[in-house]
Amino acid sequence: HTDYSEGFVFPMAIDAGIIICGAPNGEKHVNLYSLDFEESDRFSLEEIIPSTERKWTNYIRGVCQEFKKGGFRPQGMDLILEGNVPQGAGLSSSAALEVAAALLITKLHGWTIPRVELVKLAQRAENEFVGVASGIMDQFASMMGQKDHALFLDCRSLDYELIPTPFEQQGYAVVVINSGVQRGLVESEYNARRRECGEAVERLKRDLPKVSSLRDVTMADLPLIEGLPTVLAQRARHVVTENNRVLLGIEALKSGDLARFGQYLNGSHQSLKADFEVSCPELDLLVESAQNVPGVLGSRMTGAGFGGCTVSLVPQEKLASFKQTISRDYLAHTRLQPEIFVFSASQGARLMEATEALQS
Repeated sequence: HTDYSEGFVFPMAIDAGIIICGAPNGEKHVNLYSLDFEESDRFSLEEIIPSTERKWTNYIRGVCQEFKKGGFRPQGMDLILEGNVPQGAGLSSSAALEVAAALLITKLHGWTIPRVELVKLAQRAENEFVGVASGIMDQFASMMGQKDHALFLDCRSLDYELIPTPFEQQGYAVVVINSGVQRGLVESEYNARRRECGEAVERLKRDLPKVSSLRDVTMADLPLIEGLPTVLAQRARHVVTENNRVLLGIEALKSGDLARFGQYLNGSHQSLKADFEVSCPELDLLVESAQNVPGVLGSRMTGAGFGGCTVSLVPQEKLASFKQTISRDYLAHTRLQPEIFVFSASQGARLMEATEALQS
């Protein structure tokens, strides 16, 4: 929630993904088939409009529309896709689909487009066609991630640095838990948070005339933030302190101090819960339960919130007992069975030959 305020973010690409296979069809239509949904769809490239029935196709429609707006002329294609990124869980399945589609379509047409420009195009597809005012973090991580590294991204300049992740080397696992709570409010509330951040900036300009986004507001300016209306103060305080936590967290990782890094994860969740108000009781329960397991270094919600997933740093030697404890406690309190995944930092989008894709 700091990327659309031009802040600092620190995502990593995970070893789950979406595969799209495709070929030109010589028509002016795109034919789609999802192996996961067992659904097909077809749309004209002459006039690309959103689908109300098969909303998963809108991410690909939006990418095609953005190519057209950029002066490119996409031709008809047949595309088949499948994936194993949990959907609607805050793990960026939409960004993965947009980025994969953009990379494949570029290859099929023989265009030469820098990867960062494809990232921007994928974000515009989500913002303008799908209608979610997302920042650029998810698409950037999906495209630019590298194995065994997380990605420190400046969302203003789009400068980035790959930071080695010493989790496995120090005996820890990155554990993602899907709460099973569908994120029904996410689009409307996400857009509301973006508006609230903008309102906070406009008010802060009275004392900080050079501020153009919350990125420009520092920890030293927190007293000014406290003078804002309560809700705007909460939103601004989260963004400013979260930017600071990202910078401090990267320092901790570079020095190999995973315990300190975990403390910043905990602080981040508390801020997302209390100041940005994008958590929910089920996420809070999962985070608190994880934090109470001996040896766990830190835990926070991940994604846009209102459901979805948490991420925790768990000792590898305690993975089995961790999963057992979390599953038992969560089921007892919510009657929901959590999905628990162990992920590693992995390479982002890449081109594969069809034979390799079939073997994946």
